[in-house]
Amino acid sequence: MFFQHVYDKTLAQASYIIGCQAKGEAIVIDPKRDVDTYLEIAAQNNLKITKVTETHIHADFLSGARELVALTGAELLLSDEGGADWQYEFAHIGLKHGDVITLGNLTLEVLHTPGHTPESISFLLTDHPATAEPIMLFTGDFVFVGDVGRPDLLEKAAGMTGTQEKGAKQLFESIKRFMSLADHVQVWPGHGAGSACGKALGAVPSTTVGYEKIRNWALQYGDNEESFTKDLLDGQPEAPKYFAMMKKLNKVDRPLLTTVPQHKKLSKEEFLKVYQEGMLVMDTRNKVEFAKGYLPNSLNIQGNNSFANWMGWVLSYDVPFVLIADESAMEDITRKLMRIGLDNIYGFIDSVTDLGMELQTANVIDMDQFEAAIQEDNVQVVDVRNEKEFVAGHIEGATHAFVGTLVSNLDKLDKSKDIVIHCQAGDRSTIAYSILKKNGFESVRNYAGGMKEWMTNNKPLK
Repeated sequence: MFFQHVYDKTLAQASYIIGCQAKGEAIVIDPKRDVDTYLEIAAQNNLKITKVTETHIHADFLSGARELVALTGAELLLSDEGGADWQYEFAHIGLKHGDVITLGNLTLEVLHTPGHTPESISFLLTDHPATAEPIMLFTGDFVFVGDVGRPDLLEKAAGMTGTQEKGAKQLFESIKRFMSLADHVQVWPGHGAGSACGKALGAVPSTTVGYEKIRNWALQYGDNEESFTKDLLDGQPEAPKYFAMMKKLNKVDRPLLTTVPQHKKLSKEEFLKVYQEGMLVMDTRNKVEFAKGYLPNSLNIQGNNSFANWMGWVLSYDVPFVLIADESAMEDITRKLMRIGLDNIYGFIDSVTDLGMELQTANVIDMDQFEAAIQEDNVQVVDVRNEKEFVAGHIEGATHAFVGTLVSNLDKLDKSKDIVIHCQAGDRSTIAYSILKKNGFESVRNYAGGMKEWMTNNKPLK
């Protein structure tokens, strides 16, 4: 048996390529959209991808299953569970509970494991030349290392009222099915630490059924469904804004993108034309470089591992934008954006210093200046961290306005006051700073050291 775990650390998303080396066939589970990764792995190991599948209709990334099928001619096998409202709207081979996928000398049994979503399935793999017993379970967003999939995303991200309690009940029953499996079965989930698909995901890539039985908080409730539901729904992280679009695009027939696009480097004249016409400019430079000199009305989201997540929070899918990025970074940035379907890139420039424009500088303050500022009468302190962080401890009197939803909560901020913002360590507050400046807030200061520096120096919290 051939097995490779493919992990996108930018979205904390796992996919898998599994092959029967005797027959030279492979299946890919939950592929990301830049599918050249799987083609290269298959070619290097003398495998042909003959089947592609998914564990469910994803909310956090744009699946590359159909792109991979278009390039390989593989069979597309997808869940037909969950009822009429949870069916994929394009051609595929339907999978039901108990179906068996055969791949040479390997089999994958389909288990319907609803809860995170109604149509969710898992795959129980048996390597028949080695043993008649199942050895691996691919759980998608059902069971993670140390956690289980959240059932509230459909309601919070996609607006499907009343689904979270029903999902929690389904998940409770699915967990019973999981706990009936042999302890030795390896568990390979769809996400790791950092994903918004759960609240306590572990950082190691895999686990076992037996280990999760003794250490996963969600598997400790016995028959107490009420307590399980209450604890499951409590404290889940904010659902990123782009999740609703992913749910839609992963379900419907959409245009395919089978290669990583190369975007045009704009001339000075080309850029200035669209900039002056009001096109959105996304500056991907480091926050320190951005603070030293940035274009008026540009937004700063650094091109790091969190880039796609924050772009998905801030951007609308129907709005074209220009990137500011080093040319050498453009492939990486493009891959990150295509994984969540943000394809509306008009072009890019790699410098802001040769445009003949006066740049603005960010008003970044240190801890002593922040401590003095919060004593001023005409200052509004704004904490742009998430709700869980804010509740755990914050500056007394601070206004909470999470950066991901800041644009829709600008009425919480008083333009007649001096706004002083902070997050945990400066990345999110830089995004917030650029959002506020773009939206007409003149007096904004950014305490870049954030709560990390504040708490390290034993400063007071509420």
